[in-house]
Amino acid sequence: MTPTKTTYIALGSNKGNKLEYLQSAVDAVFKKVGAISKISKVYKTPALGFDGDDFFNACIKVETELKPKKLLKTLKQIETNLGRVSKKSNTYESREIDLDILFYDNEVINDKSLVIPHSELHKRKFVLQPLYDIAKDLEHYTLNKSVSDLLQECNDDSKIEPINIWLKNPKKKFSFSNYNFIAIEGNIGAGKTSLSKKIAQDFNAKLILERFADNPFLPKFYKEPERYAFTLEMSFLADRYQQISDDLSQLDLFKDFIVSDYDVHKSLIFSKVTLPEDEFMLYRKLFYQVYKDIARPDLYVYLYQNTERLQANIKKRGRKYETEIQDDYLEKINSGYLDFLKSQTELNVKIIDISDKDFVKNREDYLWLLNEINS
Repeated sequence: MTPTKTTYIALGSNKGNKLEYLQSAVDAVFKKVGAISKISKVYKTPALGFDGDDFFNACIKVETELKPKKLLKTLKQIETNLGRVSKKSNTYESREIDLDILFYDNEVINDKSLVIPHSELHKRKFVLQPLYDIAKDLEHYTLNKSVSDLLQECNDDSKIEPINIWLKNPKKKFSFSNYNFIAIEGNIGAGKTSLSKKIAQDFNAKLILERFADNPFLPKFYKEPERYAFTLEMSFLADRYQQISDDLSQLDLFKDFIVSDYDVHKSLIFSKVTLPEDEFMLYRKLFYQVYKDIARPDLYVYLYQNTERLQANIKKRGRKYETEIQDDYLEKINSGYLDFLKSQTELNVKIIDISDKDFVKNREDYLWLLNEINS
């Protein structure tokens, strides 16, 4: 998964329904750029450098996977989509929407198309005041001064008037407030870890990831499944119990809920596929004895992908020991999950087919998936 970067974006409008343009821009940034973590108040300020209607200005803090040049291109496209026409000269003029990158992590860029940090932000009170609302202690990493200090020292004497209307964060339409514990499940290569990480990052959740990579029997099992199946499943039984017991018992007061990329019942599903009947019966007895007191998730999300997509994902992530995985094994695992889930009366299950989606690379697919989970 591509690491996210923190960027601060200034928004301005002095044409038409200014609040509507600002809100539309916020919605588009959320859809095309990334999760919005903070939104400032809206301020009314006079046009600077030309005669025109007053501006409405705001700032937002965004977590994005886009590189700076791609971010700039995306913001320009949003401006165009909202009706802004590119100016033919360097003179200032009224505009439906103006989106400017102020900071992008700690990166310094200085070329013809893009300057970061924004070269004029420390001179403009209509930028500094809303930025102060959401990042007063943020340090301008080339001027070595905080936003608070820059605002105090700013020579711009323009009148700044707060408007008693707040822009809405589109993220709030996706609510996980009804859940304390969500498990994301799926076949090998379905994307459960990637989705768990994205949800934890965007919605302030405690993240639990299965420590499968540390299991020494996994590579051996893929080469000689009949020989190592029972040993592997018993090893997973012990490891998952220890991990989930530790993680669920350690409360994090600063997180809103827990999201995990596995549910302990996967041990039953995989063992039923990999073990002969007599060994599975023994294993199942041990499983229920070990897990009888483990908390169940409030929501169980199963990500279904067809075998072709699973193999493509497995190949893409390049784990050498997974190259031996055959189609029929993946199909048995899928069937095992679906049979298990159909028999469950106590679990709150959502099965979502993502075979034609790529929520890792395509943000719109990710938002579609969040909507399916929340529906």
